[in-house]
Amino acid sequence: MRYSWNEIRARAHGFVSEWSGATDEKRDTQSFYNDFFEVFGVKRRSVARYEEHVAKLSGNHGFIDLFWPGTLIVEQKSAGRDLNKAKEQAGAYFDGLRESQKPRYQLVCDFQTFELLDRDTREEVWFTLAELPQHVDRFGFMVGAQPRSFQDQAPVNIEASELMGRVHDALKDNGYTGVDLEMFLVRLVFCLFADDTDIFERDIFLNYVEERTGEDGSDLGPKLMELFQVLDTPEGKRQSNLDEDLAKFPYINGDLFKDPLRIPSLNSGMRAALIEAGNFNWSEISPAIFGSLFQSVMN
Repeated sequence: MRYSWNEIRARAHGFVSEWSGATDEKRDTQSFYNDFFEVFGVKRRSVARYEEHVAKLSGNHGFIDLFWPGTLIVEQKSAGRDLNKAKEQAGAYFDGLRESQKPRYQLVCDFQTFELLDRDTREEVWFTLAELPQHVDRFGFMVGAQPRSFQDQAPVNIEASELMGRVHDALKDNGYTGVDLEMFLVRLVFCLFADDTDIFERDIFLNYVEERTGEDGSDLGPKLMELFQVLDTPEGKRQSNLDEDLAKFPYINGDLFKDPLRIPSLNSGMRAALIEAGNFNWSEISPAIFGSLFQSVMN
């Protein structure tokens, strides 16, 4: 059971008293955040870690001061340091993270000043350490009281669903139905999402469809089934003469590509619909929405 907000505010007052004189990043950061998490009744070591190594897009490497995957990134500075530089640094780390690990919240702090950014809504709030008790509700995500607010009606999610809906309708109208249709679409959604994140190399699925299948779409079904078989095969167990374009795809552990499906008979219109879906930027679909999209595809 989580603490009441009255209890959290009371603990925040104690935290303010304890840390009012903190100034040094190297000396105080870890103890500061261990105690900060305790304000909310959360054991820091159970959810977040210090000095997380990350490769930035620039090619340089760095270490995130505190990282809670999918939830929070913290860049800490000594008292009086420029927090604008801290925000730039946090942003560079954020960009270098895997899509599934990118946090919604960003906090930069110099012990006496907090700047909390909600990356989903772009809402930013600034307050001092002394004002923390009045702003603890801003950290509701710490106790699950402020869940990630993904909006199914957002245009990007509607467009993604409509794209897959057109593929679904074309297959169903052609007599490809039941479990085979459901699993086929789920596998396609995964490949489209993986193509725009770091699961696959960028656009290798789209390129495979565009470059290795005929314009009339007649060979698209068999080609996709061959790809699904490759995705279900560990790299070390694949045939030595496997097509190089297929060999680029990674092994996807689990049961998603395990069971064989009936090969769908596709045409140029279905191929065009899949290419249109492939040109959509699936990285804008959040991992949580992506999970629910599996359900919406089958509905």
